[in-house]
Amino acid sequence: MTKHKLFKLGAAAALTVTGVSAITSLKTARAANFTAIKRVKINYLPGKGLNIWTNYNKGKFMGYRAKDGTIWNVAETAVDKKGNLWYKVGTREWIEARYTVDVGMDTPASTNAKTKKSTAKNGVNNVISLGTVTKKSTKKSKATKAKAAKVKKAKQIVDAAVKKTSKKSTTKKVASTQASSKAGAIVALAKQQVGKPYAWGANGPDSFGCSSLVQYVFKNAAGMNLPRTTYDQVKVGQTVYQKSQANGQPVSANNLQVGDLLFWGSESSPYHVAIYIGNNQYVNAATPEQGTILQTMTSYFAPTIVKRVL
Repeated sequence: MTKHKLFKLGAAAALTVTGVSAITSLKTARAANFTAIKRVKINYLPGKGLNIWTNYNKGKFMGYRAKDGTIWNVAETAVDKKGNLWYKVGTREWIEARYTVDVGMDTPASTNAKTKKSTAKNGVNNVISLGTVTKKSTKKSKATKAKAAKVKKAKQIVDAAVKKTSKKSTTKKVASTQASSKAGAIVALAKQQVGKPYAWGANGPDSFGCSSLVQYVFKNAAGMNLPRTTYDQVKVGQTVYQKSQANGQPVSANNLQVGDLLFWGSESSPYHVAIYIGNNQYVNAATPEQGTILQTMTSYFAPTIVKRVL
């Protein structure tokens, strides 16, 4: 690290400098010449510093850090390719916004902070931290309006980033809740059919074939219109397990979810289907002798294909 790079800092707070040795003196660093659009406080780990980078997209660590609890002026905001918000705090210094909290523009920043020194065991002085001097200047009406516009724009960027993240999280939670609700309804209705007779080609609700049971339960419990036959049902949803691609190993209950469809036979010609209801159990219209029953999966009669439709 060079003295020139350190003087480019645009912060109103102290930095933790790493990898610097045998430096005996440094003057107070000057603030970079920019108009702050907001101020933030480092909210990282107590006693730890937040890395400062050369850019918000694939930037390099500059070798020094912003101390936890210090206050910084923000010149610009930006969002990287992953959707993370960043703050520019100097000429080319960037920090991640998620490790900061907003503070008012009237919050006093550290000024005239002198360089501190610590003596290592070998007697060499190492630079520990340095501050910046905040220059006061008189703002004219136009400058004030321009500053207000920048603050407003920065707030819009921050709000948009937060809203986008919140929307994604909410969408995932809603989808998960809906799937869970449908799965519960499917289990309840499937169990209600246990004891009814098996009849090949029957469509319910008094008797069922294996595929018509699946179609009936999903339509009436979850409002889902699945195909009528096993040949078409096996083409729906996501393939969770296929024996031909699992070296012949049976599917584990740990990989199954309530509402999964269990098939026996090949993907091109399945001959039976059942509804997984959890706890290694499934409901199916088995045979004319057995009717619609609840069974436990075994390695002797394990499904060869599992499809997820929820």
